Amino acid sequence: MTAGHPTIGSPLSVSSAKVTTTAPFPYLGLLSLAGAIFVSVTSEFLPTGLLPAMARDLDVGISTAGYLVTVFAGTVVVATTPLAAVTQRFSRKSLIVVVLLVIAVANVLAAIAPTYGVLVAARILGGLAHGLFWAVVAAYSAHLVPAHQLGKAVAITAGGGTAAFVLGVPVGTAIGNALGWRAAFAIIGGVVALLALVIVKFLPPVEHRVERTAGEARVPLRRDPSFRAVILLCTVILLLLTGQNTFYTYIAAWLTDISAFEPGSVALVLFLYGGAGIIGLIGAGYAADRFPRKAFVGVVLLVMVAVLTLALAPSSTVVVLTSVIVWGAAFGGIPALLQTRMLRTASFRTRDLSAALQTTAFNIGIGGGALLGGLLLDGVGLGILPFTMIAIMAAGLALSLATDTMKDRRERHRLHADRPVGSPG
Repeated sequence: MTAGHPTIGSPLSVSSAKVTTTAPFPYLGLLSLAGAIFVSVTSEFLPTGLLPAMARDLDVGISTAGYLVTVFAGTVVVATTPLAAVTQRFSRKSLIVVVLLVIAVANVLAAIAPTYGVLVAARILGGLAHGLFWAVVAAYSAHLVPAHQLGKAVAITAGGGTAAFVLGVPVGTAIGNALGWRAAFAIIGGVVALLALVIVKFLPPVEHRVERTAGEARVPLRRDPSFRAVILLCTVILLLLTGQNTFYTYIAAWLTDISAFEPGSVALVLFLYGGAGIIGLIGAGYAADRFPRKAFVGVVLLVMVAVLTLALAPSSTVVVLTSVIVWGAAFGGIPALLQTRMLRTASFRTRDLSAALQTTAFNIGIGGGALLGGLLLDGVGLGILPFTMIAIMAAGLALSLATDTMKDRRERHRLHADRPVGSPG
């Protein structure tokens, strides 16, 4: 692959033009990004384990306290893309440092919030920073490594998010139970500020802006050749995350009401799910650079089979546990595979916008899946949720396969049109 004359329509060539293959692999930079993702995701989901204590202290109902999660996700959905567009010209590294400091301030404000209204305002501030953080971080790996190392780089940074669910949120919950929910928010705020200093020290700066030649007109992003593929991929992400969260949001209730688990054992089941996700993430880092399409299709099918198995045999503890572990391992690799695919789909000039759209799609899927699952739970019952998840994920997989097929056909047509007249084949 040459890097001499990259074009907008060939994002891999552009990537290789910006990153030299002779440079050492930036482990410290990527690990610092993973650490920043770890504290950011921990901050996002910290209230989930502390809702009862927060509700008692602020004298509100559990459901009202639960709206703190909804407000945060809604803020991310609404604000991420506009903020990414407004900050397009700013240094990526400096922007990460600034948004981490804002997240730290938001957590401290939450810790000292005297009323529920102030706490909502603190979560909105955190949501604004979190959305912009992901819009920048999601594309950062592609600026640090050449195209053939992208899957490995994304897997390292995505490990921060996985670690947040396996370690960060449970530890934050334990701190909240021992010292109070306010102490948990204050401590995570301090840790986020420390990670900002780590970013300053270890994260290499990158050049993300596209230079135009003299006289070259600015092309609207919507007319970029890769933009349509980016929108289709965002739709795939939206369907997969909606399906996942339609069921997973209510997995604790399903385990106790439909399956045979006691309430005290649910935490262990979720820990097994999260731990298995680490295995899936490691596998995704290997597969994303070697056979990304087959790996993606394989893990989505594996998720669907695992969920169907546990839905058909809910009374068997062994079957359910095995299925949950397989489900966690398979789904653990999906976000990294999707992110790698997005970075390879988007042209260099649209990467930051594409990362913002990807973040928006993820959060709409998370919130929309939880909403859909709640409506189905109230209207039909818990038993329908796993089957609904499978149907929605099947639609996402079908769209992905159709998109790949159309892309292959266009490429074959282009090669045929470029073949000289009279050439064999």
